[in-house]
Amino acid sequence: MAIDIKYFNSFVLKKTVNLQADAVNTQANHRAVFTGLPWNPTHATKAGYPAFVVSRASDVRIGKARYTNNSIENERNWIIEESRIRGGYNNTEVGYSPRAYLREDVNEGKVKGNALIYSGVYNSLTGLNETNVFSVGEQITKATDPINGSIQKIHALDTNLAIFQENKVSNALIDKDAIYSAEGAGSVTSTSLVIGQITPYVGEYGISTNPESFANFGYRRYFADKYRNSIMRLSRDGLTEISQNGMSDFFRDKLGEITDGFINLGFTSTYSSSGTSPSNYIRITSNTDKLEKGLQVIIPQTSGADIIALVEGLFGSTSGTSLQIFIDKSPGTPSGGSVTFNKFVKELIVGGYDNYNNNYTLSLQKQSNFVTPTTSQDNVTDFYTLSFDERASGWTSFYTYKPGFIFSLKNNYYTISDSELYRHYSSNVRNQFYGVDNNSNITFVFNTSPSVVKNFKTINYEGDSGWEVNFLESDRQGNNFDQAKTVRSYDEGLYTENGIPYRVGFTVKENKYFANLVNNTEARPGEVVFGNATTGIKGYLATVKISTDATTNPGGSKELFAVSTEFVVSSR
Repeated sequence: MAIDIKYFNSFVLKKTVNLQADAVNTQANHRAVFTGLPWNPTHATKAGYPAFVVSRASDVRIGKARYTNNSIENERNWIIEESRIRGGYNNTEVGYSPRAYLREDVNEGKVKGNALIYSGVYNSLTGLNETNVFSVGEQITKATDPINGSIQKIHALDTNLAIFQENKVSNALIDKDAIYSAEGAGSVTSTSLVIGQITPYVGEYGISTNPESFANFGYRRYFADKYRNSIMRLSRDGLTEISQNGMSDFFRDKLGEITDGFINLGFTSTYSSSGTSPSNYIRITSNTDKLEKGLQVIIPQTSGADIIALVEGLFGSTSGTSLQIFIDKSPGTPSGGSVTFNKFVKELIVGGYDNYNNNYTLSLQKQSNFVTPTTSQDNVTDFYTLSFDERASGWTSFYTYKPGFIFSLKNNYYTISDSELYRHYSSNVRNQFYGVDNNSNITFVFNTSPSVVKNFKTINYEGDSGWEVNFLESDRQGNNFDQAKTVRSYDEGLYTENGIPYRVGFTVKENKYFANLVNNTEARPGEVVFGNATTGIKGYLATVKISTDATTNPGGSKELFAVSTEFVVSSR
């Protein structure tokens, strides 16, 4: 039978006087000690433990101390201390102490994905730390509507707490509450509640299951809602869908491809073991370039269940294409010559704020063509990294780097890639990310008088030298379209013939760069001049991609102010 303990009292026996070493137990050789349990690891007979002696025969030696008068030992060395909170000086009886515990009929833990709870506070001035204290007797919990999914992110701004659920964003008051009059007008008042009233923002938007997309700067907060194909901004005017600023189709397509859960980028390899020590040593003879620490390895066994272990490290010497590794279990006796390695990754939407350029940077990272455990195909990662500029109220650029984490610190912009920290804008070399040089390119459309068939004759731009045209083609009607030859930059288009310099690409006049467009498509019936001898391209519009070259001022600044074209109405 079990009986619940409602109240408790406790008493502590403490030693107050200690005998000096190698001294006779006289009153003069006693010294006062703190009323606790002294630690004496060198004690001979009670090694590692304090001496708890209440009575002892005379002339007894413990360690180096000799006791000849045990009356002093018994009368002066020990006290009984009451440890109750309610105990006091001159109390003549023992009363009820505080309750031993608060009984709960259901002692199982509860997990609520839509609720908040707060603990005690940490006072840095006094050192009082109650962050592990949760007083169940007080109103320390606050729940949101469970129909909106779990809470993925919370962010405090002044005295307001933004709560990001999968399908909703709400605002919670901190140390205050709202009072509404009969007319519906609201006012804010102070309260003892830490988490006050929770009010949802207008709009059916949430952060989905991608809290990594969150970023904030000033009073603005940014996040992605892949369930609704939207990139959102939370500011003083509420929720705004910034993906509608010229990029709605792009985000509709790309966010819809990002999946929940984890994807297995596994592969198989050939296994061998020479039986050398240690027992968890194995040698892999294929796909060694894919091995890394932390992979799950499955080794089929001749008898019994397969061994499932983790790769602890890549050690030892290599021989040809083989590599020895260590796993956290003994491999036993395999049934065959192959093992399976599993790597589980999550598709991410990484967000952060660039304080240096005042941009919200977002990276959509999808794992495509991922490897199943039965194949050895290399996996391919598709990603799109781009930024939103509040000053332009639009998405200004794509980038060629893939960040694992984004943050800013003291006006510097940082990203983390492959566990390495990278500081952007740290040098004068442009278009270089993670030590890799890249070119810049812009794709745009000439679409003046969209209902008129035109003959585009030239392309011109204002800016610095070093730009080239990668392609320029008209609108497609099935297989009917015109495409122009590439236009080289001013420097790369220079060649010499018979000692005379010529340019096959852009030429410059009055600091403006010009180039004729030469048709590069097959002849179509009805054309007076066939094929690539025809100047210009025909169509309603023209799509152009212009980029920096590789030789003109590498790593330097190349301005592109404006691009234009000269066209005439088609004679047909």
